[in-house]
Amino acid sequence: MTIEKKEAMNKVMKPEELPIRTLHDFLLEINNEWNQFRKGSLLNILTTIILFALFIPTSFIISLRRAGPFDTLLLLGIMVALIYNTYLAYRQYKFYQKWERRLGLLLHLEEQILDET
Repeated sequence: MTIEKKEAMNKVMKPEELPIRTLHDFLLEINNEWNQFRKGSLLNILTTIILFALFIPTSFIISLRRAGPFDTLLLLGIMVALIYNTYLAYRQYKFYQKWERRLGLLLHLEEQILDET
C-alpha cells in the first residue's frame, strides 16, 4: 500500500466523536430536556381532562337517545382509554418530578466540586 493511500484512509477514518464532551454537558442537556418532558406530561393531563369533559356529556346524551349496544361499547372504550391516558400521564409526571430533584441535587453537587478545584 502506498503512502498516499494510507493518508487518504486516515482522512476518511476519523476517530469516533463522543456523543457528549463532559459529564457537565450531559447533565445540563438532561436537565433542559427533562423540563420539556415534564411540561409535556402536564399538557397531556390537561388535554385529556378537557377531552373527557367535552366528549362524555354529549356522548351520553346521544347514547341514551339511540341506546345501541355498539354505541355503548364505543363510549365505554373511549372512557376507559381517556382515564388510562390520564393515569399514565400522571405517573409520568410523578416520575419526572422525582428524578428532576435527584438531577438537581447532582448538578448542585457538581457545581460545588467544580468550585472547590
